[in-house]
Amino acid sequence: MHETDMTKALIVTVKNWCQAQPEPPKISHVHLTVGKFTCVEPASLQFAFEVQIRNTFLDGAELVIQETPLIAFCHRCDREYQPEIGIQYACPTCHSPMEDIRSGRELKIDRIEYSGEST
Repeated sequence: MHETDMTKALIVTVKNWCQAQPEPPKISHVHLTVGKFTCVEPASLQFAFEVQIRNTFLDGAELVIQETPLIAFCHRCDREYQPEIGIQYACPTCHSPMEDIRSGRELKIDRIEYSGEST
């Protein structure tokens, strides 16, 4: 389950950010953007986050996940399309292989909501 390792990395990243602030903030929400093509299961990521933040500086924080669809661009047809993950990646019109991914690979912290209160 790579979601557990991803969550550990997320917590370290947020902790490093917190420690760089003049006053340690109280974090209420961590917003992530997760692309469908990353093969990250949002429910597993959510569960791993909830388990790993207990009794830490993030205790009580909420993980908010925004998924982005897999969108590819076919240069032959000059149009975007949404491949079916695990089923069909080629362009549905001309059947050219998927070469240009426009979205779906994102895995990033979008923003952190916090108050100025110390943890």
